[in-house]
Amino acid sequence: MSANGSATLVGHPALRDHWYVVAEGADVTDAPLAVTLLGDPYVLWRSPAGEVVAAPDRCPHREAPLSEGYVRGGDLVCKYHGWAFGDGGRCVLVPSSGEGRPVPPAAHLPVVHVEERYGLVWLCPGTPAARIPHMAAEDDPTYRRINSGVEVWRTSATRMTDNFLDISHFPFVHTGTFGIEANVLVPHLDLEQLDDDFYGYQYEVDVGNTVGVVASGLDAPVVHRRMSTGFNLPFTVRSTIHYEHGLDHLILLCATPIDDVTSYFTFVVWRNDDFSVPADEVITFDRAIGAEDKAMLELVPGVLPLEQTATVSVQSDRASVEWRRRLAALLT
Repeated sequence: MSANGSATLVGHPALRDHWYVVAEGADVTDAPLAVTLLGDPYVLWRSPAGEVVAAPDRCPHREAPLSEGYVRGGDLVCKYHGWAFGDGGRCVLVPSSGEGRPVPPAAHLPVVHVEERYGLVWLCPGTPAARIPHMAAEDDPTYRRINSGVEVWRTSATRMTDNFLDISHFPFVHTGTFGIEANVLVPHLDLEQLDDDFYGYQYEVDVGNTVGVVASGLDAPVVHRRMSTGFNLPFTVRSTIHYEHGLDHLILLCATPIDDVTSYFTFVVWRNDDFSVPADEVITFDRAIGAEDKAMLELVPGVLPLEQTATVSVQSDRASVEWRRRLAALLT
């Protein structure tokens, strides 16, 4: 059980069969990288072929953490006894045995599924039950992709996903960025299959633009957005923003459970702008929005209960209610 008495999530075997972001591709360089997913430690490194390899952070010899070792010519070398692991986690060297001696079959690392997509490193520790969500803008030359880095949030991935699906908190949490305090009424939301990968809703909203001029490309104090928000199980959300002058600003929001109450967070932006504004300036506004969400969510303890009767929901929560229903069904 978690601190607030709700059931834990990381032990559910069904969650192991999905993809999670644990790093950016740029983070996996010439040294091993330690990450934690669903309570288990993993090590990432680039093999001699330049591919990211992911394996449990444990040397099969005497269980030293491989992330404390180093990479030599693409081989991951254990700091304890110098065992080395190459492409596919194969053990390629046992120094104490000498040259030419066979390597025990059990010496090879039990690697996990890993893919690089959208500048991100995705892990699936089980057998993938579905593909990584598709973002069509990735293959459209009129859009550019902007990565934001990976942060650690002291909150549950369930609370993050619930928050990213919710628009009723805008005039309360996001008053420093785009929320308008008077716009508290949420219209009726119709849920629909937005495309092959995301389920959610479409809506229109007026937002404050005082500090978001660079992101919107407009200088009016209030701007109108046509938007959609949808989820892909278990913890990925996509938000699409269309401005009236033709600018699209697409955001992929990725929450990854480190454990029940700690998560990795990253977002990726695609924009069909003229590429003239530096990427860091474009996403400064989105980072400020994320900081407001983080400050609020880290005040709320424990895992969001999936039982619908454990919390009170209203019509503006329809997307989250449906996401919770589908996640609960996935886990059972």
